[in-house]
Amino acid sequence: MRVFRVADPLPSNLTLLMTTQTWLTQEAADRLQAELAHLETFGRPEIIKKIETARAEGDLKENGGYHAAREEQGKMEARIRQLKHMLEHAHIGAPPIGESGVIGSGMVITAKVGDEDLRFLLGSREIASGELEVYSEKSLLGAAVMGKKKGDEVSYTSPKGKIISVKILDFNPYL
Repeated sequence: MRVFRVADPLPSNLTLLMTTQTWLTQEAADRLQAELAHLETFGRPEIIKKIETARAEGDLKENGGYHAAREEQGKMEARIRQLKHMLEHAHIGAPPIGESGVIGSGMVITAKVGDEDLRFLLGSREIASGELEVYSEKSLLGAAVMGKKKGDEVSYTSPKGKIISVKILDFNPYL
């Protein structure tokens, strides 16, 4: 494992990984933008009031309400940062069309995974509409099928060490 110091320049492949776009439908982008606006305009003031109320109760060392409110604030701020980053680096609209006949982000994939047929969307969980299971491009299954073609057979190793075979049966853009 290579360790990087703060002063070291990032390797080009790591820089690329950090700036990789996320594909989002317009509906998902609108939903995330609304969530971000709500957290920034209503969520922050609400949590500040909770913290002030709990702080007024006295001793902060043994004040469970104060610590819970601070933890909630931390989670909310992390979500705000995540949403801002995702929206700033998102490809919004139709799935990006790469090389013809190759699986990429924004594709609905039908595959035989192990012994079962599976139909799933390859992309961000933020675009999930409930009708399809979503696998990230960075997940084990997602990484295994990225760039593959119909009929290709690949495999990946599960966290428990089991080798799982995958056969690409079909795929289409998610619209």
